[in-house]
Amino acid sequence: MKLNNIKRLVVKVGSSILMGEDGKLREQWLASLVEDIAVFAKRDTQVMVVTSGAVALGRGVLGIASGPLKLEEKQAAAACGQILLVQAWRESFSKHGISTAQVLLTIDDSENRRRYLNARSTLETLLEHNIIPVINENDTVATAELRFGDNDRLAARVAQMASADALILFSDIDGLYTSNPHKDKHATHIAEVHEITPDIEAMAGDATSGTGSGGMITKIEAAKIALAAGCHMAIAHGEPLHPLQKLNDSGYGTWFIASSTPHNARKHWISGAIAPAGSIIVDKGAVEALKKGKSLLPAGVKSLEGEFERGDAVTIKDTEGKVLGKGLIAYSSEDAARILGHKTQDIELILGFKGRNVLIHRDDLVLR
Repeated sequence: MKLNNIKRLVVKVGSSILMGEDGKLREQWLASLVEDIAVFAKRDTQVMVVTSGAVALGRGVLGIASGPLKLEEKQAAAACGQILLVQAWRESFSKHGISTAQVLLTIDDSENRRRYLNARSTLETLLEHNIIPVINENDTVATAELRFGDNDRLAARVAQMASADALILFSDIDGLYTSNPHKDKHATHIAEVHEITPDIEAMAGDATSGTGSGGMITKIEAAKIALAAGCHMAIAHGEPLHPLQKLNDSGYGTWFIASSTPHNARKHWISGAIAPAGSIIVDKGAVEALKKGKSLLPAGVKSLEGEFERGDAVTIKDTEGKVLGKGLIAYSSEDAARILGHKTQDIELILGFKGRNVLIHRDDLVLR
């Protein structure tokens, strides 16, 4: 599979390939990957990077060379290493005239609706301004119970959150095999997977690397998340220089092929997975606008039913009570009630802050 037609790409880099055996950053390798990403960015591909390595770098600062870390030691190592890690990415991208931004996430940011929307909006805004987000799990505050545990699943959540077209997991192995290739010389490489079956899960085994916290099991879990979001995913060998270029040239790895697109998967999720918290009653003009694929503006809303928060699902009805569809509301019921019937330019004056220009964006809307 070629990456040339991908519009939005997430690249995940594991500790096992970012860090050398001496515990130091592989600077030449990082420079080669950034050069690859810069080529895609200049083709108008929006790229996000999910990077491991903060804890590994922080070990050196703390003087803890090897061995398991207690939770507080890991958090301290992450705090020490994160600044070094982001600095390395920033300096590498700046040589290509590309700006970066640090984004730290916890699992709660992907499961709490309000935090999810805030994180999604932040990523969208950065990408709109041609800034590459450099993302990592916020190990300094995450507890043992509230963390992703590996950046494979974090990368998949980011891909889901940002409606990415493809996710690349660069690893120290070149894909999925029928069994562990380090133990079974007859193990066969799997080029494509179209569905995560029990047999595919069984192939994952329990393989893990010595440096990173992930293994093939976490990559299969990441694939489940990605495919459900309509995002293709690849597991590819990342240790050689210019890994993204090599993957695009050869296509070699294991590709998990999504049966849907991110747009359609998101619409399906809105339609069936979220229970509505309230209703919006709209006038005839709004009905016609929605049928033409436009967003729902405050001016077209007649009244509200129920209580809801920003990001909740609401049903959309006409003045005769007919349900037209469902969408994710950009305002709480309290704020929505204050701006309904008003023009977009009046929102900031009424609420005292600059919110979204629409009540429900067309990307967050599904009509019957």
